[in-house]
Amino acid sequence: MLKIVKFGGSSCASSRQFQKVKDIVLKDKSRRFVVVSAPGKRSKKDTKVTDLLYRLYRSLCLERERGPASEPFRDEDGVSSADHTKDAFLSEDVQGEGAGETSSDILLAIGARYQEIIDGLGLSLKIMPLLEKIRSDILEGAGEEYAASRGEYLNGMLMAEYLGFAFVDAAECVCFHEDGSCDFAQTFKKTEEKLADLPFAVVPGFYGLDESGRVRTFSRGGSDVTGSLIAAALHADLYENWTDVSGFLVADPRIVKDPEVIDYITYQELRELSYMGAGVLHEDAIFPVRKEGIPIQIRNTNHPEDHGTMIVANTLKKPRFIITGIAGKKDFCSINIEKAMMNSEIGFIRKVLSVIEENHISVEHTPSGIDTLTLFIHQQELEDSEQRVLKGIQRAVHPDIIELEADLSLIAVVGRGMKSARGVAGRVFSALAHEYINIKMIDQGSSEYNIIIGVRNEDFENAIRAIYNMFVLSV
Repeated sequence: MLKIVKFGGSSCASSRQFQKVKDIVLKDKSRRFVVVSAPGKRSKKDTKVTDLLYRLYRSLCLERERGPASEPFRDEDGVSSADHTKDAFLSEDVQGEGAGETSSDILLAIGARYQEIIDGLGLSLKIMPLLEKIRSDILEGAGEEYAASRGEYLNGMLMAEYLGFAFVDAAECVCFHEDGSCDFAQTFKKTEEKLADLPFAVVPGFYGLDESGRVRTFSRGGSDVTGSLIAAALHADLYENWTDVSGFLVADPRIVKDPEVIDYITYQELRELSYMGAGVLHEDAIFPVRKEGIPIQIRNTNHPEDHGTMIVANTLKKPRFIITGIAGKKDFCSINIEKAMMNSEIGFIRKVLSVIEENHISVEHTPSGIDTLTLFIHQQELEDSEQRVLKGIQRAVHPDIIELEADLSLIAVVGRGMKSARGVAGRVFSALAHEYINIKMIDQGSSEYNIIIGVRNEDFENAIRAIYNMFVLSV
């Protein structure tokens, strides 16, 4: 049995969290390879280390423009980083984003985060020379992605020392193309070469190198993708993703109080929910393991006894409810086009979509009737080119009427159990009607795995609660 385990930012946020990670890893000898994120928030008012690093990059770029800055950063007493004692890094209050914030302030804040872990665990790593190297590299032209990646890099070194595992830099395993996309073939080849003969190792997530040797990163939350790539490269039996929740929830807990946990979910269901805004796992983390047929298990670092959510290609296990999950996004708009005899006009939809494409806009859904076509688009995407789009559609297809409607939301109701259940759409209609919510659009995919509902932004939360109550609480 080989397990790849990834721990998110909240699981690596402090020395106490590191201790939980060690307990989890050492409890199961099949957990041989550990992927870590940068330290996350310890409280709601805290700042993620990656956010501090982005701020550090911007601050140093401004200082570089103003003139050379070759001196080591200094604390409020004028003590150089080269002579700094560890006590200078224990303060957690130098994390504000005020107008007077300097790069030295930010570096001290970053140092404080790592020093708390070092001191709390009795580690030997010297953080100051590493921070000075990061500062120097940025001033010499290392890019923003390099700066952002250093949170995982430093945390990986700390975790490796604490666990007694080998440290393997992600730059030696994860490969990117020059356009910033992942080079899967090279990543799998290098990862297998580097890790196959190691008994245990820690690999920082989120970044790698492109063909020219520059550090490149995945989008935020991309450590999930690193774990998935390593699992696929090593043909792991299971990819465990440890976070601060006990799996995927049926609905957003900010909207529904104490929603149920999803026990088993298929890749297809997860893809639908992730695209519509459901968090916990980076949506691109699905693809490498899905191709290899490797299940993903979402677990809670703070409650390791919980089963969590198992993500699988297929399963005979029946879901507890007809629906698997509900997710949605706000701030869409619709373009409603009407033209008599539209259905007999060859190429009508293609012409309309060509106008949208020319303006570099993506379309979410296109419900249609005999003489009507509606495009649902992210409102922000349309706002900048609104008049060009309307003019282009007018010239392309000469519609009778074009109408715009703003401030709409899309909600996805997803579930493999829906395919064999009768009256799912009817129950959705009934739930929303009971709350006096007007449905602007309804669209069901041919797979019958999901139903997409359009409502006004102001009805978004109530609509999700109504659907949850109908399919979960009523059961």
